[in-house]
Amino acid sequence: MNIPLELIEKAKAGDMRAFREIYDMTAGFVYAVSYRIMNNRMDAQEIAQDVFCKIHSSLASYRENISFKAWIYRITVNTAINYYHKVKRRRGREIDIEEVVETAGVGPEVEKNLDKEDKERKVQKLLSKLTPDHRAAIVLREIEGLSYEEMAQTLGININTVRTRLKRARTCLVRNRADSG
Repeated sequence: MNIPLELIEKAKAGDMRAFREIYDMTAGFVYAVSYRIMNNRMDAQEIAQDVFCKIHSSLASYRENISFKAWIYRITVNTAINYYHKVKRRRGREIDIEEVVETAGVGPEVEKNLDKEDKERKVQKLLSKLTPDHRAAIVLREIEGLSYEEMAQTLGININTVRTRLKRARTCLVRNRADSG
């Protein structure tokens, strides 16, 4: 995701078309990160809306010395983690909702999609076993491909904390995979 600086500057000046272009270029990314952290489509959609409200209201404070992608990551991850804690308090416990898939008359294309959905469900189930901080670390490193330095900048933590979170998250994933395997 490479957002031109001129576009950012126009959006900062109040140009709604420029902001819409930024939205179009980053919405899928924001949703994907939110979904990976929350493991729930409706929550991810709500988080994405909150993220873009925050981006819009704080765009004037964006400084070019940090990458725009890292800035959006930080807003997204922080919003998702805060939302997770709010939902957890509200619900009193984590609720997993499985989607129902009808399989009557399954053709090869549908079967391929079901396999993909099954793999995605397994990944999400493993991710749901992690704390939000550990889940964010795994998503940013393993799924989004950020370097340790980018992760530290995105999460606003030091690089050793990034390493620790990743190590603990990976250990937890391995343990949960062995338990469920």
